[in-house]
Amino acid sequence: MIFNELNEDNFLLFAIKHYENPQAVTKEDFEKDLHHFKYIKRLLKRYKNTGVLKTHLLLNHFIILYNIFGEATTPMLFFKIDSELWSSMKTFIIFLNRLPEYPKCYIHDIEVDLNCLKELNKIYNGKEETGLDHLNN
Repeated sequence: MIFNELNEDNFLLFAIKHYENPQAVTKEDFEKDLHHFKYIKRLLKRYKNTGVLKTHLLLNHFIILYNIFGEATTPMLFFKIDSELWSSMKTFIIFLNRLPEYPKCYIHDIEVDLNCLKELNKIYNGKEETGLDHLNN
């Protein structure tokens, strides 16, 4: 089956086609794995509304999805997540080096969320506040 565009009618088939989780043996396992999209959406909405960014938790959900659905995760995310959250979502995708260079499309024109990028770079550079900094003094 060829998928030119994801929509409500073909999303589930697309997900099944790209699903690779050797530990999943039931339909419930598959549905549980699909819930990671909802978790990402919920965490990004919370960030948009409150400014609280759960960077580690979001990274975990993104990594799980990419481990399960591979490169198909990126179009699935842009289908499942509201467009108002795309900037911060794209920042995580770029951080994980999962944004394909080609083909060029509207995704490449979405601005990166600079606050998300700053927080992700703190993790990458090991300069994240742990709350234990006072012990080093």
